[in-house]
Amino acid sequence: MLNILMVCGAGLGSSFACQMSVESVLQDLGVEAKLDHCDISSAAGMRADIIISGKNFEPQFKQYSIDAEKIFLNRLIDKAEIKEKLVPVLRKFNVEV
Repeated sequence: MLNILMVCGAGLGSSFACQMSVESVLQDLGVEAKLDHCDISSAAGMRADIIISGKNFEPQFKQYSIDAEKIFLNRLIDKAEIKEKLVPVLRKFNVEV
């Protein structure tokens, strides 16, 4: 099962809101995954296949060596943007969508 991690600055509000939107998109797609959320510094120590974060955090990820597919969103809870960016990444993992 895929591990998808939503990441924001504090690991609380926006990453949790994003997690709920991702959960809804995955449900619509019929895809099962393990979802979690955290702050950027904790993300480096967690095992994730896919990391979803805000575009504003993209430069900060360059400080960490994280071996996961990364998706950066302009709007963390925009289900259309999540679906548009997540589907091609899911296909890389051979997930049927």
